[in-house]
Amino acid sequence: MGVEIIKQAGYTEFLNELKERIRIAQTKAVLSVNRELISLYWDIGKRIVVKQKEMGWGKGVVEQLATDLRREFPDVKGFSARNL
Repeated sequence: MGVEIIKQAGYTEFLNELKERIRIAQTKAVLSVNRELISLYWDIGKRIVVKQKEMGWGKGVVEQLATDLRREFPDVKGFSARNL
């Protein structure tokens, strides 16, 4: 039965349309995740700077935050002191 379906007019075109739709959705998902991560990292950096000014914290707090965040989220990259 599978070969018969493939031979029917329009099947290949329909399959190609579905594959293209899947690829577009995958691309949109990646872009959405990237956008959210950039927003998160920007917010983290901004909040660190604000707290440093408010509390008089120095560079050491960034290193401690990096250590604590990496411990809490070991599978998430981007929480080095330099990145923060």
